Amino acid sequence: MNEIEQLIAQLCPDGVAFKKLGEVGNFVRGSGIQKKDFVESGVGCIHYGQIYTYYKTASTKATKSFISETLARKCKKASPGDVVIATTSENVEDVCKAVAWIGEGEIAVSGDAYIFKHSLNPKFVAYLFQTERFLEHKRKYATGTKVIRVSGENIAKFEIPVPPLCIQERIVEILDKFTELEAELEAELEAELEARRKQYEHYRNKLLTFTTPPNDENVRWCTLGEI
Repeated sequence: MNEIEQLIAQLCPDGVAFKKLGEVGNFVRGSGIQKKDFVESGVGCIHYGQIYTYYKTASTKATKSFISETLARKCKKASPGDVVIATTSENVEDVCKAVAWIGEGEIAVSGDAYIFKHSLNPKFVAYLFQTERFLEHKRKYATGTKVIRVSGENIAKFEIPVPPLCIQERIVEILDKFTELEAELEAELEAELEARRKQYEHYRNKLLTFTTPPNDENVRWCTLGEI
């Protein structure tokens, strides 16, 4: 019996309860922030497209983008501990990617995204959005062809395990370690691939480079048009 199983046996003798996301929190739709609204400094914001390209499972740092205080007053905001979910994508696999906001202060959230407000461990929730079970749930409710969407109402139907908070936190600690190890391995692999690319370029150039005539009488030089 591993550590998590021991904790469950101790704290949940009758088993872990399953609840729908809509039962443990509520979904707030973001506001219409566009890229043209970005400014160099101001109120932090998350644009739904950045959830795919910039953010990982959670963010503790300043947001990538900012908007003016005037615009921010009109926007829906995520508080520390909320989870921001992109609800529009080009494919089912990417739609509903989630990032837990655990930085400082409130941030504005764009349209095509939902703010999930809850009392669970935010990274625990974000990791649940990466599971095969949730992928199957998305496939069931996804709509559209070129643009794929999943409504907040249908996301709220997803059933999740709700163990005690201390178990959620321990699961997050374990998954974080695996995530850190994966990042280290990816960095090592990228370095190895770059070294192999340079090695390939070196030998390609060496093998295809000959002494310019007339120094090498064994090599015939022609223009491409001649051959």
